[in-house]
Amino acid sequence: MNKTDYIFGLRAIIEAIEAGKSIDKVLIKKDLTGDLSRELFGKIKEYGVVSQRVPVEKLNRITMKNHQGAIALLSPVEYGRLEHLVPQLYEEGRNPFVIVLDGLTDTRNFGAIARTAECAGADAIVIPEKGSVSVTPDAVKTSAGALLHIPVCRVRSVLDAVRFLRDSGYQVVGATEKTDCVYTAVDYNLPVAIVMGSEDTGISDDVLRACDRLAAIPILGHIGSLNVSVAAGVMMYEVVRQRG
Repeated sequence: MNKTDYIFGLRAIIEAIEAGKSIDKVLIKKDLTGDLSRELFGKIKEYGVVSQRVPVEKLNRITMKNHQGAIALLSPVEYGRLEHLVPQLYEEGRNPFVIVLDGLTDTRNFGAIARTAECAGADAIVIPEKGSVSVTPDAVKTSAGALLHIPVCRVRSVLDAVRFLRDSGYQVVGATEKTDCVYTAVDYNLPVAIVMGSEDTGISDDVLRACDRLAAIPILGHIGSLNVSVAAGVMMYEVVRQRG
């Protein structure tokens, strides 16, 4: 990891948070205590920064300098807020087209999806704060720079995000094999959010139930499923085809 991709030390991280630095997450040693650490936890809560408790060995793999039990990983982009983006797209007169990633964990898949989303004219990508990929320098590189051009909104709950999108007039379409509806039978001319699931388990059950429509890509060979980035590309370009 490049030293410009992170900040270490309790006071330095506190100041970075207060200064509005774009922080992907703060890694904190599991047993960290003390007045300064309490101040850091307070700032993390106040500013809504994602944090994770980790063994000290993980911190030492990033830097052997005096990190004081905390390292902030910087994001190459500023994350957007879904509640701000949704009305903004309507105000701009757009027919919104959003990609929601439910538990995607592979950076290469994320980069490939972002690259296709940007090429297909998607308005934003939505990812969860925890248990998911995030916008790292590796992800930006894999996306061929697309992640520097397409807004990424990070949310506490994908389920809540899906419900918010539905309440905001979006048709939420879940890409899953658990339906007989072929993806081309869905009308994508409405404001639409396409939900793609994780590489191993797909879309979580609660999110699946919250979708307006479920859509399947036909599988004609012996392999049971497509790579998620390929499936996302198929879904996105059906939107492009229908909107013409």
